Amino acid sequence: MKKDYPLLKSERVFLAPLTESDSPLLFKWINDRELVQLNAPYRPISDAQHQAWFESIRKRNDVSIFGIRKYNPDTLIGSCQLLNINSISRNAELQIRIGEASCRGQGLGHESLRLLLSFGFNDLNLARIYLHVFSSNLVACKVYKKLGFVCEGTLRKAVLINGEYEDVIVMGLLSEEYKNE
Repeated sequence: MKKDYPLLKSERVFLAPLTESDSPLLFKWINDRELVQLNAPYRPISDAQHQAWFESIRKRNDVSIFGIRKYNPDTLIGSCQLLNINSISRNAELQIRIGEASCRGQGLGHESLRLLLSFGFNDLNLARIYLHVFSSNLVACKVYKKLGFVCEGTLRKAVLINGEYEDVIVMGLLSEEYKNE
């Protein structure tokens, strides 16, 4: 089942549904220890595990997942998604990954998140979008705050990364707080 998502465009990036040709790059990123540990404990993923995930994620009704692409040439640089979409409570969890190291630190994640938030609040009619971020991921925390997210709490020592416990900050943005720039 292929979801018919709109193409979401900004000045430097656009969000589009993932395609089969995106799978190898996503597989590379999910096995990049340094990249994964920005937001999750690392564990190697086999090709079979990745393929099962890739097939299932695009079929789930409670997930809207997009590839983040740069223009000229059309290049996949990451992915972002709204998951655990709850149509009754009208909320969803946000996740993003800029997989291409050369594309980090340029504001492309911020630009992509503006598109995803617009989609969530305007197209999906969500009332709340929330996320989880490691307290040590200061760059991500700064971006989320700039977008209007507020800290709703801290899950103390919630995850073990490289033998060290890490706090996880829960942040949320309500539709009435959202500023569609």
